[in-house]
Amino acid sequence: MQPQHLHALGRDIVTRAIAIVGLAGIALIHLLDSIGKYGETRYLFWMYIALMAGSLAVAGALLHFRDRRVWLAGLGLAVSAIAGYVLSRTTGLPGAHGDVGNWTEPLGLASLFVEGSVAAVSGYAYAFTGRIPAVALEPLTRGALRAAA
Repeated sequence: MQPQHLHALGRDIVTRAIAIVGLAGIALIHLLDSIGKYGETRYLFWMYIALMAGSLAVAGALLHFRDRRVWLAGLGLAVSAIAGYVLSRTTGLPGAHGDVGNWTEPLGLASLFVEGSVAAVSGYAYAFTGRIPAVALEPLTRGALRAAA
């Protein structure tokens, strides 16, 4: 196996692992915050549920498929969550003005960090995977699995 192929395979595995853990982190953070949202602002609770389900679905897709669109979905989820956070802290959301100006809430800062990380990794992987055909990595993955067995 050529060194550049091993390097590409290693980069693929690491970026997928980082994104999968990050997407699970987004789901967990919003699960922890959703408990209070159900009683306060019901539509935000359901938006959290959709974000959690989407995060876990994209994480599962990253685990099983080599498709650039999955990276784009991860980027979209992370950026939409960041946009929701910024809107809730600046203009407020309909029926939810309690967080306006509350930029230092620990769970919110953790959310921004994880979402920013997922956005950065997804953007990088989306840009990078366009340069390497998926078929170039596929035989390497099968070969690596056979060698490890």
